Amino acid sequence: MSEIQHLVLLDGRTLAYRIYGAANGFPLIWFHGTPAGIAPPPLLVKAAEENGVKIIAASRPGFGDSTRRHGRRVVDAVADIRALNEHLGVKEYLVAGWSGGGVLAALTIAGVGPADAPDLDFLAGQGEDNIEEFRAAEKGEDVLREFCMAQRAEVLQGSVADAVAALQGILSTVDHQACLASAELGEYLVSLLRDGMRSGIDGWIDDDLELTKPWGFDLSEVHVPVLLYQGSDDIMVPYSHGVWLAKHLPVEHLREHLMEGEGHVSLVAKGDKLLDELIEAGGISL
Repeated sequence: MSEIQHLVLLDGRTLAYRIYGAANGFPLIWFHGTPAGIAPPPLLVKAAEENGVKIIAASRPGFGDSTRRHGRRVVDAVADIRALNEHLGVKEYLVAGWSGGGVLAALTIAGVGPADAPDLDFLAGQGEDNIEEFRAAEKGEDVLREFCMAQRAEVLQGSVADAVAALQGILSTVDHQACLASAELGEYLVSLLRDGMRSGIDGWIDDDLELTKPWGFDLSEVHVPVLLYQGSDDIMVPYSHGVWLAKHLPVEHLREHLMEGEGHVSLVAKGDKLLDELIEAGGISL
């Protein structure tokens, strides 16, 4: 992987990004989750290296070295990525994202549904910590900041096992077992969260706030293949969110994978299989 690089956008904000995988490969934009750091899953990076794919991972506003964009909407990420692609000379690319970063991705892994949808109970099936978090978001930034600060302190302290234990309220049994069974996966998850919170919690707060209001676009506008992966045992982003997305995405573009027995973390560990399908769906010859 490259060193973290910085692009100054037209509005003066800084967008931090890093390159993983094959340095001269076909570009894949990676949208990280909430509240996570920039790094894609290890098996996805390995698969990218083996398949000639270059992963361009940007820290979304307020995370890492990227400047906060207060009041942002989900759709506002598009302009930032367009600016980054123009800077890098990228014209064609694949897009993948996980969790809070999956909303804008062609490969959406445990992507969240919209809080304002009348036919989706946004909080149903979520872990207790998530419910408390979004209840705080409904009360405004000050209350949410207090919640996030307390969570940040728990994750930043102690060992990997301690940090995983601190996530008990949002890790299903299958996810907890996956983290403890694979040292690499557990260390990745904890390092991801610690990196996402290292410079503060503004990005986390803004993610929560933007997910509680309209996204700024409609799923009917999607005109590219979408690979939808969601696990039945996910209590960070419940199965019902995947079902909702499958119901509302244009059927002619959708490849639906609503998977029994998978969680939030266990699902993203399948990086090689996910990349193979994304390459095929995109019609990319490598």
